[in-house]
Amino acid sequence: MYIIFDRAELRYGERIALKPLSLELSEARIGVIGLNGSGKTSFARLVNGLAKPTAGRVTLDGLNTVADAKPVMAATGFIFQNPGNQIILPIVRDDIALGPKSRGLKGAPLDAAVDAVLHRFGISEIAARRPHELSGGQLQLAALAAVVVNRPQLILFDEPTNQLDLKNRSLVKAAIDSLEEQAIVISHDLDLVRDFARVLVFHEGRLAFDGPGETAIVRYREIAGC
Repeated sequence: MYIIFDRAELRYGERIALKPLSLELSEARIGVIGLNGSGKTSFARLVNGLAKPTAGRVTLDGLNTVADAKPVMAATGFIFQNPGNQIILPIVRDDIALGPKSRGLKGAPLDAAVDAVLHRFGISEIAARRPHELSGGQLQLAALAAVVVNRPQLILFDEPTNQLDLKNRSLVKAAIDSLEEQAIVISHDLDLVRDFARVLVFHEGRLAFDGPGETAIVRYREIAGC
C-alpha cells in the first residue's frame, strides 16, 4: 500500500504524542524503532485508523483513515504485543475461522481458507489446541494466521518477538520474512529489522531518522546512548 502522512499530528489534550509528520511509504518491509514513549505506537495507530489525526491527514492508497475508516480497517491487520489477548476463542482453528465466518464464508470454502492459512505458516498441528497450550512463537503464528485469513494488504506488528526465546523468535522472524503482504514492524529487537530497506527512528514524538536498517540502528543507538 502507498501510505501518506500529510502533516499528520496526534494530541491527547495538551500532550503531543506525535508531532506533525509528512512521509510517504511504499516498501514491503518497514521497521519502526525508538525508546519507550517516542511515538512508535502513535504512528502505527494512525496508519490503521485506530487513532484519528488531530491535524493533517493519513491516507492508504488514497483512502483517508478518517473518512474511509471501514475500508482502511479491512485493508489492514494488527498483531498485538501479547497475542494471547488477540485469540478470543478456546480452540485455535475456531479463532482463525471467526473472521471469514463473520463475512459469510461457511462450509467447505471456510474449511479450505482455514486449512490454507494453517499450512502456510506451518501450524496445522496446533489447530485443535488451546491457546494456553502453545509456546510464545506458536501464539504469534496463530494470531498472524487469524489476521492473514482475512486477506489484509498491510499487517502491523507490535513487538512480535517480545519475551520470545531464540527458537520462537526464529519462527516469528521467518514468518514475517515470508509474508506476501506489506508489513510494518514496531520492535526493540534491532536484529529483526536490521535488513529492512527502510526503518523509521522516532524520538520524543518526532521522526528522528528515516533510512536503511543498519544506518537506522546506528542512529537509534546514538539517541539511546548505548
